[in-house]
This record gives sequence, C-alpha cells and structure tokens, in this order.
Amino acid sequence: MSFLKRHRKNPILTPRGRGWESAMVYNAAAIYEGGKIHIFYRAQRNKRAISYVGYASTKDGFNINERLSKPVFGPAKGNEIEKWGVEDPRLVKMGRTYYMAYTAYGQIPRMSNVIRKVEYRSAQIGITTISAGNICEQKWKWGERYYPLGRIQNKDCIIFPEKINGKYLMYHRISPYLWSAESSNLRDWTNHKVVMGPKFKWEYYKIGGGPSPIKTKNGWIIIYHGVDRKWRYFLGLAIADLKNPSKIIYRHKEPILSPEKPYEKEGFVPYVVFSNGAVEINGEIFVYYGAADTVLSVATTTVKDILKLF
Repeated sequence: MSFLKRHRKNPILTPRGRGWESAMVYNAAAIYEGGKIHIFYRAQRNKRAISYVGYASTKDGFNINERLSKPVFGPAKGNEIEKWGVEDPRLVKMGRTYYMAYTAYGQIPRMSNVIRKVEYRSAQIGITTISAGNICEQKWKWGERYYPLGRIQNKDCIIFPEKINGKYLMYHRISPYLWSAESSNLRDWTNHKVVMGPKFKWEYYKIGGGPSPIKTKNGWIIIYHGVDRKWRYFLGLAIADLKNPSKIIYRHKEPILSPEKPYEKEGFVPYVVFSNGAVEINGEIFVYYGAADTVLSVATTTVKDILKLF
C-alpha cells in the first residue's frame, strides 16, 4: 500500500487533440501563486516526438479549471542543445522570480554526424526564469536560457528555494547518483558531492530528483525516484538536514508510491510513477506525477504525517 493517497479521479490530465499533446501528457512542475496551483506539464505527439511544456491550473489541487491550447515553452529555434525537446520542468521561487530547471534534449552544437550516420543526442540541465507576475497574467516572457553544466549527461535538477550558508544549492543526477552542488550566482556550480546512491531493491538501477524540496522545522522533505532491475519507477522519500542539505538524516525504506493502478502500469512506458512537481498548502502536500509516461495524476499527504516517520 502506498504512503501517498491517490486522487480518486486520477488521471487529472490526459492527452487531447491531434497535435503537440495528442499522445503524452505527464511529468509536471507545480507552484502555488495567486490563489491557485499552476501546472507546467510535459507533452508529446508520440514517444519520439519533440517535448513541449503546456499549462493548466487548478483551484482545489485536483480539478483542472483552465488548460491552454498552445505550449507555453518549447525548444528555442535554431538551438541544437534542445532541438529534440524541453523535458521535465521544475520551478522554484526566489523573491518574485521563478527559476525553471529542465532537461535540454538535443545534440552538441556543430557535432558531425557523417561517420556515425546518426545524430548524437545529449541530455543536460537547462535553466531559465520568469516573473511571478507574468505567470499570473499568462505572459510567457521567459528569460535567457543557460546550461550550467554544459555537455554533462545530466538530469533532474532541483534548486533549493533559499540560500543555505550564503550559497544557492542544487541537487542533480549524474547516473546512478543524486549529487549536490553550490553556487553564488545560480550559473557557476561547484563543490559537487554525492548525496545518495541506490540502496534499496526498488532503486537498484538508479535514483534521481523529484519536486523542489519542501522546508519543515525538522528538515527538507525530499521526494525522489528510484528505478529497479525491471525498469519500474517508484517514488521515494528522504529528509535532508536544514543547514546542510548534502546530509540525509532520514531515508524511507519503502517507496511512498509504486506503479499499481492500470494508468500507472499501462502506457508508452509501463510501470512508471515520476514526479517533478509538488505544492504544500497549509500543511497538505499535493504531489503531481506522470503515470506510464502518458497521463498526469496527483496524490497527497501531509507534512505532519511525513514528520511522524522519523
């Protein structure tokens, strides 16, 4: 039985139309701003198609009140680094600015394909910004895109929502480990160190980051994913030290969500639950997760119930 409680009407977002979101709608960032939850989800027209970011919103966390018909973020024209898509966005607020980390899926610029006769594809961390006001007004004025760890095969970048000991902190994933890094300017990242590696059987192959960390009086709530020997994806839970998030002070032995429901077991990539967006409102946590790389669902818990675990 999963620790997270699934919404009874899951999935909350499904593919639609014949275009950019006709086959896959999943892996969403989520933020609470202006009295509602804003959802930025990944979408594709088929499994090998370019990934775009779509937008929807909900007032109660479950029922979708608005969903735009066009993408709000996509690959920059002529940019080889993300020519195959922008994947798995994660948003974190600093002041009145949101920083969005995402996976830039493309190729190394000007890399020759003559000998290999196939395009070399790479996945690396991308970061951009947008103001809180622009999100609320649906003015998609994204800032400069930059790639802080260029050419490193890397995913699952999570930026902490505040400075810690005078430095910005991120988690990132160089397989199979979850790493931490620090920065003074959100561009240049140093002091990389392993935070966690595969430990339990449900995360045997690799682990990676999930939603942005949630701060509590006892530590940072870290929701992450693990992949077992059968390529099944699970969600896990850890607590990081408040003053030194590179130190994990608690790690739950069992998954908090496993692929058990039909919509989690059947789809373009079966047996997958994957989250990169969670929102905490008055102690309740809404965890938005992609199911089987096909639909978007939501499950809930509370800060109180998590802190009871350790």
